[in-house]
Amino acid sequence: MSITGPGTKLSGREFDVATVRADFPILSRKINDHPLVYLDNAATTQKPRQVIDAISNYYEQTNSNVHRGVHTLSIEATDAYEVARAKVAKFINAPRPETVIWTRNTSESLNLVAATWADKNVGEGDNIVITAMEHHSNIVPWQQLAARKHAELRYLAAGKDGLLDMANIESTIDSRTKIVSATHISNVLGTVNPVAELANRAHEVGAVILIDAAQSVPHMAVDVQAIDADFLCFSAHKMLGPTGIGVLYGKYDLLDEMPPFMFGGDMILEVTYEDAKWNELPYKFEAGTPNIADAIATGVAVDYLTDLEMDNVWEHEQQLTAYALDRLTALNGITIFGPEDPALRGGVISFVHDKIHPHDLGTALDQQGIAIRTGHHCAMPLIRSYDVVAAARASFYVYNTKTEIDALVSGINDTERYFVR
Repeated sequence: MSITGPGTKLSGREFDVATVRADFPILSRKINDHPLVYLDNAATTQKPRQVIDAISNYYEQTNSNVHRGVHTLSIEATDAYEVARAKVAKFINAPRPETVIWTRNTSESLNLVAATWADKNVGEGDNIVITAMEHHSNIVPWQQLAARKHAELRYLAAGKDGLLDMANIESTIDSRTKIVSATHISNVLGTVNPVAELANRAHEVGAVILIDAAQSVPHMAVDVQAIDADFLCFSAHKMLGPTGIGVLYGKYDLLDEMPPFMFGGDMILEVTYEDAKWNELPYKFEAGTPNIADAIATGVAVDYLTDLEMDNVWEHEQQLTAYALDRLTALNGITIFGPEDPALRGGVISFVHDKIHPHDLGTALDQQGIAIRTGHHCAMPLIRSYDVVAAARASFYVYNTKTEIDALVSGINDTERYFVR
């Protein structure tokens, strides 16, 4: 069922959810004799047939290593691999393809910047600023770096309303700040953070900004030049692509000055028995045989989202989120974390029931074919700041519908009748 009805206009072109859903083979599955209702998209998204076929096609028709051969298969694989990089660059409006580095995932991209640029530029007495709503991948590397460098790790606070407290931004991001690293959209609260404002403040004091865009690039139009991001990273598997492939974008001059993250084949220009010289960008950061098939498939995922148009994707999710907030807030015993205004959040809703543990709720919903996330969502400090140890989370994407949200609400009601007597 379409959230708007077949053929309804969203942002200038038709967006028919039924047509979209037909591209995803897994959505025809039944779980425990119920139609699958997949609402765990913040963890990973499902894959359209086009992406699945791209992986198969590579191994069936083009399988070869890249950048190293003059034979037909190697040339074809290299061309497809680099075309995918160019697609990603265009998707985020990077000024040149070589500023797009292939990594394994967002976590590796964050660690790459911490281990290279930050390790080189952060010293004793300096500070690193992150927000209180970060994923563990954007907390732990900075904790480790701060301890190693005798630097200070500072947090921009988040209020109980789910919004960043920007009142103290000038005292928190100061002349000793070297890097600000912030999530664009919280994977727990759904909050859309003012990353352009954070970037502006970082640049005022001579710092750089790194943006964790794992929850934004898949869902909304993101322009790295408009934000003035120094670094930005995301994962393909959260945007219809395969697992095991991610992206780090960086400004060319910053990447060019950074030391390599790993050493090995293809990241070198010349090696002698005494020393080595590094390859040019982006290959300096892509040691060894890369994840060729999944990079190519990521390009196909970008094609799919580009064809849908990101304004349509965002508007679709905004409508779903507003509808879900209305339905869930009408239930007894439910507390929702994050901004009340759906315009201030992405398609992520974390909540707790006052009488049902999130894990029990998640298990009961699974018996009805409904997949949600439960736990601390790799954001344990943030979850604990709400005086809970776990939460349930429903998250939406291009193939979800209002009917599925109705199924979620009905499932919660059924679970409550079982647990609350």
